[in-house]
Amino acid sequence: MKIALIMENSQAPKNALVYRELSDVAGKAGHSVVNFGMYSAEDERVLTYVMNGLLASLVLNTGVADFVVTGCGTGEGACLACNAFPGVTCGHVATPVDAYLFTQVNAGNAISLPYAQNYGWGGELNLRYIFEKLFVTPFGGGYPPERREAEQSNKIILDNVKKVTHRPLIEVLKGLDRDFVKKTISAPEFAGLFYPYCKDDEVAAFLKAL
Repeated sequence: MKIALIMENSQAPKNALVYRELSDVAGKAGHSVVNFGMYSAEDERVLTYVMNGLLASLVLNTGVADFVVTGCGTGEGACLACNAFPGVTCGHVATPVDAYLFTQVNAGNAISLPYAQNYGWGGELNLRYIFEKLFVTPFGGGYPPERREAEQSNKIILDNVKKVTHRPLIEVLKGLDRDFVKKTISAPEFAGLFYPYCKDDEVAAFLKAL
């Protein structure tokens, strides 16, 4: 599984720490991590939590990534933004138990973390334990086990609902403010991380044309 790390401006100074913890845990589980930034508070591209949602949708819908780890100060804004875009099922995860239950019950493709709220001594340990519980077992296993079939059924229903309530990504992109989209993908690193792995030629052409 390829995991995309996406962080907004208020928590950019934690990027190196989060990337290190996520990469270490994910690597041991056989996964890889791609860091889409922000990389530091000094980056020229300034991501907001709304941009996090757009970027998450871009990488998930085009096959550039299979899973997204994002967040903001409270984790709420990034979670809401992610779920506003097509192809993203994001959970708000603040504890290792949240991480485990989200993957087993909801089997989504993104999590949003509260990087500032209640983040103090031992904060990096909580991050590590969250990431460990994300990958401890395949998604969608169900919890408790006797609820497995009902939870898997509800997941399918939710996915089908989102197909009706959300428009295709390319339609969303064409309807968004062009400057908003351009700023989201304006990091110098974006082209090398995105286009070689993008499986949607129409989306790639639209972004390049900006």
